[in-house]
Amino acid sequence: MEILNFMLNFNMEIHFSIMLRVYNTLTRKKEPFIPMEEGIVKMYVCGMTTYSDAHIGHARTYVAFDIIRRYLEYKGYEVFYVQNITDIDDKIINAANAANMDPLEYSAFYAKRCLEDMRKLGIRDANLYPKATEHIEDMIELVKKLIEKEYAYVVNGDVYFSVEKFKDYGKLSKQDMKQIKAGARIEPGEKKKKPIDFALWKAAKPGEPNWQSPWGEGRPGWHIECSVMSSKYLDMPFDIHGGGQDLIFPHHENEIAQSEAAYGKKFVNYWLHSGMLKVRGEKMSKSLGNIINIRDALQHWHAEALRFFFASYHYRSPADYNEDAMKNAENAVKRLRLLKEKLEEIARKDDKFDERELNEKEKEYLMVIKEFKKKFEEAMDDDFNTPKALEVIFDFIKKTNKFLMEIEKPNGRLCRYALNEFLKITNVLTLLQEEEKEINEEAIIKLAKEYGIKEKDVTRIIAVSYTHLTLPTKA
Repeated sequence: MEILNFMLNFNMEIHFSIMLRVYNTLTRKKEPFIPMEEGIVKMYVCGMTTYSDAHIGHARTYVAFDIIRRYLEYKGYEVFYVQNITDIDDKIINAANAANMDPLEYSAFYAKRCLEDMRKLGIRDANLYPKATEHIEDMIELVKKLIEKEYAYVVNGDVYFSVEKFKDYGKLSKQDMKQIKAGARIEPGEKKKKPIDFALWKAAKPGEPNWQSPWGEGRPGWHIECSVMSSKYLDMPFDIHGGGQDLIFPHHENEIAQSEAAYGKKFVNYWLHSGMLKVRGEKMSKSLGNIINIRDALQHWHAEALRFFFASYHYRSPADYNEDAMKNAENAVKRLRLLKEKLEEIARKDDKFDERELNEKEKEYLMVIKEFKKKFEEAMDDDFNTPKALEVIFDFIKKTNKFLMEIEKPNGRLCRYALNEFLKITNVLTLLQEEEKEINEEAIIKLAKEYGIKEKDVTRIIAVSYTHLTLPTKA
């Protein structure tokens, strides 16, 4: 019996691991998804640089990875999801100076607003939101390691990665060294030896935040932070690294180079990238004046309609935000909610039933429910094909409405079972979920003061509250 159980479990594990196939940017093909640890998925997605409010391009990316995470959990995986916050950067410093604010206070203010916007949109929190400024020492250690291994060099307080020394450079973006060299430039003030080299550490400039290092005062380059924070919390190699397609080169290419050069092993197993978002057929840009913040979008459309709109595109495909598409999304959401309400009216609390008590029509509908679940999983197992999954959902709505019209008194337990399966599946696509209540900031400020927390730290307490952390219980 023990041998039989082992064989059954083994077969289940094989099915569990190889059913899902994901498109890996590194190999440019769909591959069976097999995580490093059985039943556990470690996922890192590049977060926002917090110098302004989050826009709908950010929303597109984070809804996509929220769906990916939810489907992995639906399949039984435990997902540990890390999303960094870049809270020191040229853009932050420039924006803070323009606002006459301290850069770290400025970025903390926008980090809090960005997290708030994601929650209002209905995106679940990551398990962890590490900040760049909280990991400076770790970054310094990685840079030291790269210098020791002669992959990096120091020039007057700046530290650069020597790209030509990493033989696999270009393997993610599929560019050869000739292409990369042709597009590389040395910007004013840079001291690097080759145009293709990139900064690991930047020497301090007057008026900028800085930290002490073996090379003098300065601050980290952008790429080094993601290598440090992802490997610190997820180890190497970890399962999934995600982000928008615009990050493939140079950001993710540089992450691979510095991580694998330093540690001598594979950095990430699966690279997933979401497609870009256009607005009325045009690329979002400041010059065109068509950047739409999440806060502004939510003034016009319900969060669920926005989530439906994003799910209606495959995560790797470009999406086009426009009035007609959003109206279609609103109408589609109404259809989802209408079926939910119909089933709720009929459903009994207990979804356990005996098939022998069902009549022929009800037995046929039971098969519809089972086929619905099967087809949904087939769609999502094919690289998270949400447009196909939505087709399956609306086919189920059509068949359920037909069943409810044909049966005078539908079985309440069967309808409860149908409702439960319907909600499980729509929730994977972030639909028909319970909407998050807004956090009462005044209550948080009052509670923080009761704990003796200084006024300047209250903003951080509010930001922390958006990551589902709470203050300790008073003695």
